[in-house]
Amino acid sequence: MSMMKEFKDFAIKGNVVDMAVGIVIGAAFGKIVSSFVGDVIMPPIGVLLGGVDFSNLSIIVKEAVDKKPAVIISYGKFLLTIIDFTIIAFVVFMAVKAINTLRKKEAAAPEASPAPSKEELLLAEIRDLLKETR
Repeated sequence: MSMMKEFKDFAIKGNVVDMAVGIVIGAAFGKIVSSFVGDVIMPPIGVLLGGVDFSNLSIIVKEAVDKKPAVIISYGKFLLTIIDFTIIAFVVFMAVKAINTLRKKEAAAPEASPAPSKEELLLAEIRDLLKETR
């Protein structure tokens, strides 16, 4: 099998395509959550905390000298990233929980037992007749 054919077989498999779609949707969802946290959630929290802009929170380790930039630890951006992660993790948790609930319902649904065969019906009838004669 040539390498191109092998690659084509690999790339066309449903699992690879599903994974690619999941990655693209996941990246878009991450951007939405980042915007939600940075633009919707954090401004009111910042106002409640006295007008703090979390994206600008930082510690200056070393001041800028001449053309060398300052060395800064941007812990505000880190806090925003932690909040992004927490929201995404919670949404994924809820999705997995919903899927597991659906799977449990499917597993708990009783399967209909098959109708007894002619032989089983005949044997049951013989059994009942024998009980009556005793």
